[in-house]
Amino acid sequence: MTRLPLLLLPGTLCNATLFAHQVAHLADIARPQVVGVHLQDDLREVARYVLSQVEGPFAVAGLSYGGIVAFEMWRQAAARIVKLALLNTNPRPPSPETRERQQRFVGMAHLGEFRSITTDFLKDAMLHPDHRRDLKLREAVLDMAESIGIQGFVNMVKAQLNRPDSIPDLPRITCPTLVLTGREDTVVPLPVHVEMAQALPNSRLLIVEQCGHLSTMEQPEIVTGALREWLTESGAWNT
Repeated sequence: MTRLPLLLLPGTLCNATLFAHQVAHLADIARPQVVGVHLQDDLREVARYVLSQVEGPFAVAGLSYGGIVAFEMWRQAAARIVKLALLNTNPRPPSPETRERQQRFVGMAHLGEFRSITTDFLKDAMLHPDHRRDLKLREAVLDMAESIGIQGFVNMVKAQLNRPDSIPDLPRITCPTLVLTGREDTVVPLPVHVEMAQALPNSRLLIVEQCGHLSTMEQPEIVTGALREWLTESGAWNT
């Protein structure tokens, strides 16, 4: 069986660790490849860079900012994307509150307060309350942030603050599309995902219990299982 290339796109301040379980357990049916999305500060350039990392058709799964990049990839090369997975992703443009908060984070980073951002924002906002007490998971999340660094963080923030509204694109995305979120995701709340799934003509929505924003690490087995069904069009995709 020919294994389809599977591009995995991390969220803000995340690296390949975010998809470690998925890379390890989907390699029998796909060719997983985590692509960095922190090297450019323009969303169109980020998408062009990711598209250059693979030839021909492929599947793409993006978490949070990675999903925002996937939308831009679809706008640039829709015919090449045969499957799309949007994990903990917001299709809307940034709200005034988000814009103000992210710009404040950029200012803090330039003032030498990067560690405060990674510790407070990642630990308190991204993880389910139960998972905030998991020292191993928390250390892994903070290590990811440190590896991305200040410039990578600033690039990611600038790129996503200038993103377009992807809501008008949703009815035209016809490939099999998995929409997945954690029940307790406070960064991109559940109603956003419900709305997104309803607008996508060929989608399945999965709500993961006891899970926050970093679903691939908080509930890795469940997320990997959902991605396997999406890739093989089994399980929920048979209905």
